[in-house]
Amino acid sequence: MAQGTKRASPGADVEKNPLADVELNDEQAAKLQAVTKEMSRVELLLERRAQEKLRPVYEKRREICKNISKFWPVALLNHQMFALHAQHQTDQVALSYLEDLWIERDPKEPRVFTVEFYFKENPYFSNSVLKKEYKYIPPPSAANEVPDEDGITDSVLDFSWERDVEAVAFKIDWKDDSKNLTKLYPRETTDPDDDMPSEGGSFFNYFESAEDPYDLGVLIANEVFPEAIDYFLGNMSGGDLDDSEDEDSGDSDEDEIDLEKPKPKKPKTA
Repeated sequence: MAQGTKRASPGADVEKNPLADVELNDEQAAKLQAVTKEMSRVELLLERRAQEKLRPVYEKRREICKNISKFWPVALLNHQMFALHAQHQTDQVALSYLEDLWIERDPKEPRVFTVEFYFKENPYFSNSVLKKEYKYIPPPSAANEVPDEDGITDSVLDFSWERDVEAVAFKIDWKDDSKNLTKLYPRETTDPDDDMPSEGGSFFNYFESAEDPYDLGVLIANEVFPEAIDYFLGNMSGGDLDDSEDEDSGDSDEDEIDLEKPKPKKPKTA
């Protein structure tokens, strides 16, 4: 008996990837690049306008929050990812002296900013304010660019946080070596080829080290600061930690230092 021919499966004569032959000619690529540039320009102008309008509202909130006990420590530690980097009890005790937090943005380049932590008198350091500045460093090609009527150049539209932003270290004036948290809990790196520390150590390394490997500045400026009231009230958690990690980092330490957390409300539903 002759061997039968195997029937082809449906669609076998159809190309496996029907999108493999999509091509973009030079004219189409140029048009897409132009409209992308235009979108970036509008987005930057909108961001400038938004920060201009938000500033007086943030200033109003600032005055209110100064009169609420431990508003900023609670708001920060209610963000799961921030709390992960401030797990040492001594970090949390030091943060309990935090009475104000402010983000100062460059009006022309609002994507960069300075994080400012204002502290009342405390046993750890003599600084009344700890700062972390993120400076925009234009590329060499920007020297020959002519800004448009809004002060925008091509290099500004090609902004890259990783490439164009430089973080600046800040010296903390510790009162005593026994209170120097960055010396007691330093960042540790076991692999010199790895950009991430093997041990983050004290949160206050964030100020004293120029590097910000955990992007804490972006987290504070773009997540906690604009939504501070919801974080304080427990309406938001931040980060992607699962429940087990959250329980592990949620700490009896916070109870020990009595941050007087308000009772969390249920998260808002969409």
